[in-house]
Amino acid sequence: MQNECTPILDTGLRGASVASTKISDVNGKLGKLLYRGYLVADLAEKTCYEEIVFLLLYERLPKDNELRELKAKLREKRKLPESIFNFLKNIPSDTEPMDMLQASVPILVKLDGKVKTRTLDNVRDSALSLIAGIPVIIAAWDRIRNGKEPVMPHETLDHGANFLYMLKAEEPNKEMAHFFDTALVLHAEHSFNASTFTARQVASTRATIYASISAAIGSLSGELHGGANVQVMEMLKKIGSVDKIDEYIENTLNAGGLIMGLGHAVYQVDDPRALILAPMSKRLGEIVGNRLWYELSTEVEKRAKKVFKARKNMDIFVNVDFYSASLFYSMGIPTDLFTPIFAISRVSGWAAHVLEEQFALAAPKPALYRPGASYIGDYCGPNECTFVDIDAR
Repeated sequence: MQNECTPILDTGLRGASVASTKISDVNGKLGKLLYRGYLVADLAEKTCYEEIVFLLLYERLPKDNELRELKAKLREKRKLPESIFNFLKNIPSDTEPMDMLQASVPILVKLDGKVKTRTLDNVRDSALSLIAGIPVIIAAWDRIRNGKEPVMPHETLDHGANFLYMLKAEEPNKEMAHFFDTALVLHAEHSFNASTFTARQVASTRATIYASISAAIGSLSGELHGGANVQVMEMLKKIGSVDKIDEYIENTLNAGGLIMGLGHAVYQVDDPRALILAPMSKRLGEIVGNRLWYELSTEVEKRAKKVFKARKNMDIFVNVDFYSASLFYSMGIPTDLFTPIFAISRVSGWAAHVLEEQFALAAPKPALYRPGASYIGDYCGPNECTFVDIDAR
């Protein structure tokens, strides 16, 4: 039974180190994010998403011929059979996109003839199938739910550009495609966040990578994890104009609410990814002829930071969701696809963690995640409960 000296652990594992990893590191104090030792700012400037896929899955940056081969393999794997599209057509059109996605991932298992032979090469190949297939499913589903026929994958477009093409049935502006690709780079990995930990926990049971990724998608669907940029966009639309920002901030804070997109569980400075997304949002607003959403974002950030400092004598910092909202919205992407797009990118990171959990031998790790718990069900005082038959209760 619980006694007075037993600590009650209600931390959500924050601050607890549960495993060793070589995949990424987040330095919240300095605002640094590393993918396998490389600063994400350098990767966002100098690489494409497919290079990040290679880096995460193969533990190094690719050579030129290796990158070409990976791109070709992803293009081939995104050619899903008609049965997948027929499955999507039978899902009710009002289904939440993340529920649709989580339900669809297990269907991809049927296309993988090697899934039961768990080797490093086979699981890597399964990872590439998931990375290639998930964007196709999301784009096809959006068209199907709107009464349109799915657009088949483009023969030559790269990963990010192909998704925008399948979503809108037209090749994207090159600068827009580049910004979307950079956003995928920035969202690809972020250490042991909720969905990644979920993927690793499932992988620790030796379940398939499809089960691990499906579980991670379920974790990402929760509003405290993957939906923050949706809430940022809803906030911006509710504010509507710069002259209403101060009133919105005051009313929200007075009611005990949050300014969405500000604050982070790890970063104690501005999120380095937000600093890259902000100028992209500005430029895209110029391209599409509407800078309202970027301008609202910058003013909300500036004024909210000032209010927090005055009210609580504390600094608050912008996170990745704050500017990804206006960026994706300016691309014409429906807000309820923002979180699925997160999955399009993060599946590469999830897959890397599954590989590390199941195959890495460089560092000791648990054979199976099995945390303990502090039992606080003190129902019968210091003694165990005495069972009473139902007719005497």
